[in-house]
Amino acid sequence: MGSAKALLTIRGETFLDRLIRVISESCDPVVVVLGHEPEKIRAGLRTPSRAQFTINHDYERGQLTSLQCGLRVVPADSRAVLFTPVDYPTIQPETIRSLAAAFQAGSNLFVVPRYEGRHGHPVIFNASVLPEFLALPPDSDARAVIHRHRDHTRYLDIEDPGILKDVDRPEEYAELLKTSEQ
Repeated sequence: MGSAKALLTIRGETFLDRLIRVISESCDPVVVVLGHEPEKIRAGLRTPSRAQFTINHDYERGQLTSLQCGLRVVPADSRAVLFTPVDYPTIQPETIRSLAAAFQAGSNLFVVPRYEGRHGHPVIFNASVLPEFLALPPDSDARAVIHRHRDHTRYLDIEDPGILKDVDRPEEYAELLKTSEQ
């Protein structure tokens, strides 16, 4: 992207401030994993007090290392974990509430949102599978754990295209800004 995605703005909020706000309405604590330029990102936030921060010193090894870093600080008494990368900034609060409700109402290990037949973020999972994520080698993918438990995964149809809006390139950000102003 050329700059820290966490500090890009949409509708007057940084991506990270917005996600902290939206997720904290349903989840506690909100754990944020920072990698590159952590001081700059924390300094650029408006609401850092609403989250717990941890630093992934191995962030260059990939997204899995950030997930694992965050999972290491999840409170031991947690029943579930909700995970999303910072580059899905338009996830709606109702999506988080729906995923949490579906998880609480069922016996699935995973609840994965789906919009128009496509899987997206965030994913909520039972804390009992935390050790499986932590045991993955750095060159692996978190989806390996989800696929392993395919029979215990619920795909929840959501009316939120934000679960698919991954902002990785400047042109995707420009399009996001254009559509969010409408």
